[in-house]
Amino acid sequence: MSLPVTKETVHAYAQTMVDNIKKRAAWFRTNHVLWPWGCDKQFYNSSVQFNNMDPLMKYINQNSNEFGVTVQYSTLSEYFQTIYQSDLVWEVRGSEDFLPYSTEPYQAWTGFYASRNVLKGVARQASSLLHAAETLFTRYRISFPDGPVAPDWALTKLRALRWAVSEVQHHDGITGTESPKVADMYLQHLTQAMMGVEELFAALILLPHNIVVPSLLTSHYHRKGVHHTLEQHVIVYNPLAWNITTIINVTVTFMNAAVFDQDGRPVSAQIQRSAQSNVTYDLLVVVELGGLQQRKYLIKLSDKSCSGRSRCGRTYSAKGVLFDRVRVQDWAKTGRRLLPVLSECYKLMFDQDTNLLHSITYLEEKRRVRVTQDFWEYHANGDVKVGPISDNYIFSTNGSAVRAYQAVEMEIVPGKIVSEIRQYFYRDESDKDYAYSITTRVPECFGTRPRCHRLEQTYSLGPLPLNTEVVLRTSTALNNNRTLFTDDNGYQMMKRPYRKFINNTLARNYFPMVRMAYIEDDLSRLVLVSDRAHGVSSQASGQLEVMLHRRLWNNLPWNLGYNLTLNDSSVVRPTLWMMLGSVNTTSKLYQREAVELQHRPVVMPIDQPQKPWQDKESRGGFPVQSVVLPPNLHLLSLSVPGWNYSSSHDIHLGHVHSGEDLHSEPDFDRVLLRIMHLFEEGGDPELSTPVTINLKEVLQAIGEVKVVEERSLTGTWDVASLQRWKWKTVDNPETTKNKEFWSRGEEAFTVTISPKEIRTFFIHFNTDKDF
Repeated sequence: MSLPVTKETVHAYAQTMVDNIKKRAAWFRTNHVLWPWGCDKQFYNSSVQFNNMDPLMKYINQNSNEFGVTVQYSTLSEYFQTIYQSDLVWEVRGSEDFLPYSTEPYQAWTGFYASRNVLKGVARQASSLLHAAETLFTRYRISFPDGPVAPDWALTKLRALRWAVSEVQHHDGITGTESPKVADMYLQHLTQAMMGVEELFAALILLPHNIVVPSLLTSHYHRKGVHHTLEQHVIVYNPLAWNITTIINVTVTFMNAAVFDQDGRPVSAQIQRSAQSNVTYDLLVVVELGGLQQRKYLIKLSDKSCSGRSRCGRTYSAKGVLFDRVRVQDWAKTGRRLLPVLSECYKLMFDQDTNLLHSITYLEEKRRVRVTQDFWEYHANGDVKVGPISDNYIFSTNGSAVRAYQAVEMEIVPGKIVSEIRQYFYRDESDKDYAYSITTRVPECFGTRPRCHRLEQTYSLGPLPLNTEVVLRTSTALNNNRTLFTDDNGYQMMKRPYRKFINNTLARNYFPMVRMAYIEDDLSRLVLVSDRAHGVSSQASGQLEVMLHRRLWNNLPWNLGYNLTLNDSSVVRPTLWMMLGSVNTTSKLYQREAVELQHRPVVMPIDQPQKPWQDKESRGGFPVQSVVLPPNLHLLSLSVPGWNYSSSHDIHLGHVHSGEDLHSEPDFDRVLLRIMHLFEEGGDPELSTPVTINLKEVLQAIGEVKVVEERSLTGTWDVASLQRWKWKTVDNPETTKNKEFWSRGEEAFTVTISPKEIRTFFIHFNTDKDF
C-alpha cells in the first residue's frame, strides 16, 4: 500500500485485502471481522495510505457479490456493540494471556523482556518521579492556591514528564526493540523532563518556607589548617499513602556524619565505604514518614575521626571484612566453613569455600532452605547462515547456560542498621576487575524497624562480551516442578507451568517479570520484586533465573537495515528485593513490597556541604499531616491534570466535532484520584477482602472535600452514564439485564473497593481558606 490505488491496480489490491479478511474470518465466531488496517512500519507515507482507503473500500462494496465481503469503518465500541447484539453464548477463557509470542518455529519473542535494561530502568524511575511530583503539587495547589509557585509553570514541567513517560510506552520503546538513536531520544526526553520536575520539587518544597539559602558556590570555609564541621540539608518525601519506616542512602564524600531530624533529635544512621566507589561513602539513614509527607534532615559532616556522642550522634561507622578470592576449580569441598549473617527475620549462611550464599533460614518458622545465587550466560549465534539468532525481540541460544565466572571474592560489612554482603564475580580467575557483582543489604532490628523480610539486592553487569545474555540464577531446594508465577503487566499474578515444545523449549519458557515473580512448594515461597522489567524462567526445579542484560549482534538483513542488533555495551545496575517465607507470610507482603520498591522516598539535597547556617524563617505552613490508606489499598493517582475540556464526554465530543477552536484555560481545581486494591481474590484471608473508606476522611489532611464524582478508569466518562454489558456464557446462558456500572446507593463520600478493583474520581476541594 505504499503506491497509490489506481483504476488499473484497484482490483488486485481489493482481491489481496479480501483474501486476508477471509483468512482472518476463520478465527471469528460471527461474520463480523475486526480487521486492523495496516501494521508496523506501514504508514511511513501515511497520506498515500489514507488516500487509498476510501476508493479501495468503495470498490469492494460495489462488488460485494463477487467478493462476498462488505467493509466499513468502525470504532472498537461499534464493533463490540454489533457482536453483543449477535446474542451468542460464549466460553470464558479464564486468566491466561498469549505469551510467549512466536512467529516461526525457532523464534520465541522472549528476548525483549530484557532488552535495553538501562532504558527500562530510567522509564520506571521517571514514572515514579512523576507520581511523586503529581501528589506533591496537588497538596501544594490545594493548600496554597495563590502560592508563589505559578500553576502554569508547574503544569508545564509536569506535562513534559507525562509526555516523556507516555512516549516511551510505545511498543518499540519500553520493549527495547528500537534502534540506538531512538533509544537515545527516549532517554534524552526522559532525563530532561525529570530534571524539570526536580526543579518543580525544589520550588514546591523551598518557596513556601521562605528559606534563605546561602550561595552553593561559596568555598571560603575550606581554610588550610582549620577544621570545620560542615552541614548539609536533605528533604525526604514519601509519595505513598502509607506510613513507612525505611532506609535511605545519601552519598557523601566525608568519612564521618551525624544525622538529625527537623526537631533537632539525632537519627539512627550508618556510614560505610561505598561499594561502587573508593572516594565516596554510603550514609544509610533510618527515616519515618507519614503518607504523602516530607521531612527535613540535617547531616553534619567531618573528615576527622568521630569521637563522642555529640559529634557522632547515633551514626555507626561500619567497616568491611574482605575474604580471599576463591577459584571455582578449588570447589572440591564446600559447606565446611559457613558464616552467618543475622537479622530478626533471617539467618543467611555464606560459604567461605565458595564465597556464595549457602542457605537462608526464615526464623519465624525456623525453616532452613538451601539457596545459592550466581551468574550464568547464554551464548547466542550471530550468523543467520549457521542457525537461529538472538536479537532485540528474539531469544535463541546455542545451548544451556554456562557459568559466567571463574572466581569469587566476598566482603561483609557488619552493621547496626544493615549488614551488607558484597560478592564480586571474575570472568577469569586472574582478572583485576570483576565482571559481575551482587550487593545484598540485610536490615537489622531497631526500634520501629523497616520490613526485615526484604533482602535488598543490587547488581552490576557489563559491558558484556558480544552475543552474551546474562542471567542471575537463584537455585533453591524448593520443589516447584519448574512452575513459576509472574505478574501480568504489573497487575495480576499468572501461573507459568513449564512446557515442552518441539523447537526452542528453553526460550519459550521465558516470561515477562514486570514487577514480581515467585516460585513455591507446599512449605515455602521465594519472591523477587524488581525495579524494572526483566525476563524470568524456571529451567529446573527450585530455580528462578532472571535475565538482567543482553548484548547482541547478527547479520540478519532486516536487523541490519533498521539497526536492531542490540549491541548494548552499557553497565547496568538493577535492583531486586528478595523475600523467603511461608506462603501465608509472603502473600501479605509481596504486593506492597513491589509498590514500595517502585515508589521509594524522593531524597532531595537542598544544598552542598557548607558551614552551618540558620533558617531565617519558620518552616511551618506546608501541610504535614499524613494521608493514610488501609494496607491493601494503593493511591494510584492523585494529580491536577489541568484538563481544559468539559467533564461531560458528550459535550466534549460536541466541541471536537464542531471544528471550532474553543480555547479555554486549564482547570486547576479538578483533582484526579485513583485508588487500587492491591490484592486478588483468595490471595490472603484478611487482605483480599473489599475495603470501605470515606474519601472525605481519608483526604482531610489535604483539604476539605466538597464534591466527589466517580469516573471511568481514564477519567473520560461519568460512570453514572455507563452500563456494563452482561454476556451469555456457557455457565450462565440466560439473558440478564445490563446493570449500571456504579450503584448510586452508596452514601456520599463512602466507597467500597473490591479485590483488584481500581476506582477513579474527580475530587473538588474547598479552597476558600484564610492563610
